[in-house]
Amino acid sequence: MKRLIGKILIMLTGCFLIMPASAAKLTAERRGSKINVSIDGKFFTSYVFSEDEKYPFFYPVNGPLTGGSVTSMRNAVYPHHTSLFFGCDMVNGGNYWQEGLERGRIISVNARIEKEGGDTVLITDECIWSRPGAVSPVKDTRKYIITAPSAGKTFIDVEITMHTLMDVRIKKINHSLFSARLAADISVTNGGTMINAEGDMNEKDTFGKRSPWIDFSGSRGNNVEGLAILQHPSNPWFPAPWFTRDYGFISPTPMYWPENGEETFLKDGSKLVLKYRVIVHSGDHKQADIAGEYKKYISGTL
Repeated sequence: MKRLIGKILIMLTGCFLIMPASAAKLTAERRGSKINVSIDGKFFTSYVFSEDEKYPFFYPVNGPLTGGSVTSMRNAVYPHHTSLFFGCDMVNGGNYWQEGLERGRIISVNARIEKEGGDTVLITDECIWSRPGAVSPVKDTRKYIITAPSAGKTFIDVEITMHTLMDVRIKKINHSLFSARLAADISVTNGGTMINAEGDMNEKDTFGKRSPWIDFSGSRGNNVEGLAILQHPSNPWFPAPWFTRDYGFISPTPMYWPENGEETFLKDGSKLVLKYRVIVHSGDHKQADIAGEYKKYISGTL
């Protein structure tokens, strides 16, 4: 029986037993410089790692109801916002975030599908941060676990480990680390809602605030869909303050608020492990129970 039914009632020896519906089947297929992921045969997302891109990213990231992406690609005003991505500006004089490949790139060197075909897709990657005429300051390893625990929610569990290859100085900058550029139709500017774990709403009250999670949601015709980013408590700087924009941008980043007011310093040989959970969901943050999902996340349950 289809997963959308949610639960199946089975008559057995005169009693009704409630049985969980079967888990969604997730598949992945590499095609050129993309890994395409589907849920029960329905396309969900692509992990893109093309040689002509600034950095690897996920796009689209399709909502469970409409099938349309809850994230957006580039636009004329902010061409350096690419859906769901990880990067950083002002790293030892390089720029691994904004447009211009000559300024710096995060290059995928080993994107792989480690698991697919069951209830999980596991994608791993190794990346080198490179720019012409300079020694690479960072390499990173990535692990993405994609699951669909219910018809209305899909998770992307993210683990990115940064390895410094020299002393690294990141100047005070708003362009840094894990980020999402939301689709215009769910932005606050167009009537959507941004809210953090403490109930602060929209850019005015969430910008620079420390919070374990932020959710964005909005109406899409007769449906409501959204995306949340959850920070894992093991992360350095947890909970990192958020750089937020009403037009549809969220990023948990300490780099805009460095402890000394000028830069973030990472010693040669440092290892930074950063973990996040992305929840793509139907409904608003209450209907999706993002607060409850965060408790499950930090407890290690699905």
